[in-house]
Amino acid sequence: MYFKKFKSKLFQTTILIAFSLAACNSSDTSTTAQTSATSSSDDNALLGAGSTFIYPLFSKLFSEYNKTNGLKVNYQSIGSGGGILQLTNKTVDFGDSDAPLNDEQKNKIGVPVLHIPMCSGAVVITYNLPGLNDTLNLTPTLIANIFLGKIKNWNDAQIASANPGVKLPNTPIIVAHRSDGSGTTNIFTTYLTQVSPDWNTKVGKGSAVNWPAGLGGKGSEGVSGLVKQTPGGIGYVELAYAMQNKMAFAKVQNKAGKFITPTVESTSAAGNIQIPADGIVSLTNTDATDGYPISGFTWALIYKDQNYNDRSEDRATKLVKLLWWNIHDGQKYCEGLTYAPLSQNAVSVAENILRSATYNGKQILQ
Repeated sequence: MYFKKFKSKLFQTTILIAFSLAACNSSDTSTTAQTSATSSSDDNALLGAGSTFIYPLFSKLFSEYNKTNGLKVNYQSIGSGGGILQLTNKTVDFGDSDAPLNDEQKNKIGVPVLHIPMCSGAVVITYNLPGLNDTLNLTPTLIANIFLGKIKNWNDAQIASANPGVKLPNTPIIVAHRSDGSGTTNIFTTYLTQVSPDWNTKVGKGSAVNWPAGLGGKGSEGVSGLVKQTPGGIGYVELAYAMQNKMAFAKVQNKAGKFITPTVESTSAAGNIQIPADGIVSLTNTDATDGYPISGFTWALIYKDQNYNDRSEDRATKLVKLLWWNIHDGQKYCEGLTYAPLSQNAVSVAENILRSATYNGKQILQ
């Protein structure tokens, strides 16, 4: 009996150490962004910060744009919340967020901010079950109950019911979630509030919530690292991160009752809806028959009027032209990096939003 208790305690201690190390490994990102964001006055070097979701695509876009235009873009992947904070503090030229500004954030900024859709992507449920060759099916109720801490073992009858014929291990479920403000979290928790009354009542939605179960990691890198090194781990990350890290991810049952594999195609299907003039819309729990239900836009965020903090008109023009290129020529790089390109309707909306950007009240794009 003593030996069993010792093994159990040793297992728990090991898990806690693993989670702590992963979180620590990514803890200095915000400092790096703050340093770089306040150290450049070169109008040919723009500064951005925010979403980890968009980071692989932005890295490609900004590299390609530099080849033809010579503009340097330093983008720090610190999470949507960090990007919004740095935009609020005016230490970056643009932020990027997988969640639109909420009322509190708008009030802190105090002036209009534009939301320009860049692409859409899927948030996947990733897990680490060594020896399991099948792709798991997860229903909305299962996902909610796992992250609520109600389902504690992988061979639970509820999981088995959605996965007939699959041999599930008798392994504890270890939940991993974001510890920082995150647009990815906003997409995921928005979905959970739509499909689970229990989650909606007890937890709710937002870029940061009080998690009822699990341990946190900073950034998508932190969560994917925690899951990858923890047998029995489960978490949520962007499809691109799961693919790049060769992580397993589940099919999720959508509103039409289909178990949908997250792909570029199923993410695009989720976004095949009418886009409002301000570009702000949720794609979660889509009505689309073939749409993946945990999908969302990511938005570049800029001040509507670019004349602030002694910024030059040249710098403002370069920023708007960069984002214009992103929503046009840059879209061809989306699919290769597992992002869904903007629909033509979304591009038209994004164009009109960018045309509304001004410098000292004068329209930047003529």
